Amino acid sequence: MGPCQWLRPLHRLQHLGPATDGAVHCQLRAEQAENIITTFLPQATEVKTIGIISDTHGYWDPKYLHYFEPCDEIWHAGDIGTTEVAERLAEFRPLRAVCGNCDGGDLRLMYSELNRFKCEDVDVLIKHIGGYPGNYDASVRSTLFANPPKLFIAGHSHILKVKYDRTLGLLHLNPGAAGLQGWHKERTLMRLVIDGSTFKDLEVITLSDSPQRHG
Repeated sequence: MGPCQWLRPLHRLQHLGPATDGAVHCQLRAEQAENIITTFLPQATEVKTIGIISDTHGYWDPKYLHYFEPCDEIWHAGDIGTTEVAERLAEFRPLRAVCGNCDGGDLRLMYSELNRFKCEDVDVLIKHIGGYPGNYDASVRSTLFANPPKLFIAGHSHILKVKYDRTLGLLHLNPGAAGLQGWHKERTLMRLVIDGSTFKDLEVITLSDSPQRHG
């Protein structure tokens, strides 16, 4: 089953361009300032809800905590920006993170460039600059092909992406960017439920009330 067949939206979606690479780029069009897109993936047994965020670039939004309230853990895919952002997230929920190419100083002492771990029965790999199926970054490509995880999360591009790699049997997620710095037009987060060895209830949360952006 391809990634596009997984999607059963609760609201009308607008696809952002042709999904010729198999990626899913969705944006909810509604009256609300903030909207949630919910998709459903197959179900299993032990359950953990994960909040996924990337590319905050030092920007703090109290809504991060609002939307991560139901989460058991928060995973940050890099370019955190400041130790304050990392510490505030870690005070709220257990935080797993990696440093990005724009992270320096103390953040590089706090977090490595690659984080591999097991969540429930799922092997997870997070790397800021990681690419996506069909275009993995050279820095992680050999690792992925030699010993593919079941879930591979990257950031860096500021492009929301959900793509399944049939060759490696892994799900790739990029939550887009939650900060202000960069060319992206909307700030996004993700929530994902890990149920034993299976993923379900993937949500894309769009933070549409962005203040004046920088950079």
